[in-house]
Amino acid sequence: MPRKIHVQTRINGEEVEFLCEPRQSLLEVLRDELGLTGSKEGCNNGNCGACNVILDGVLVNSCLVLGVEAEGKEITTIEGLAGPQGLHPLQQKFLEHAALQCGICTPGFIIAAKALLDKNPQPTEYQVRHWLAGNLCRCTGYDKIVRAVLDAAQVMAGKGGND
Repeated sequence: MPRKIHVQTRINGEEVEFLCEPRQSLLEVLRDELGLTGSKEGCNNGNCGACNVILDGVLVNSCLVLGVEAEGKEITTIEGLAGPQGLHPLQQKFLEHAALQCGICTPGFIIAAKALLDKNPQPTEYQVRHWLAGNLCRCTGYDKIVRAVLDAAQVMAGKGGND
């Protein structure tokens, strides 16, 4: 039996400890050890973005990060976006713009969009499209997703948004 490593980290604002094998991906740890199943396994090789999380302020594919690398880090997953007051504006705008269908890619797109808006609160359409280029969707076409992100940016900036 492989040796397990003790990891202490902060996930969605809460201190978390877990044991994982040195070879386990962060995605496997999130889903299998911690029950945070919002991040999806799409390609498992870093090409689709379905497993995106924010790790110390940087957007990463959790399938390419080892669980042990989470030691002492801050992680935000899709489960950490909604609060007691309701959905995060990105989540709300994805619903309003029908920017989702099967849902496999949706958490990754929303987390990627959050990472973008954290860095650039008022992106252009080109910047949104460029930033989300690492996320693949086979259902929606990307226009509704881009519109949802742009609308959420407006809401988050206190400018209302275009429904």
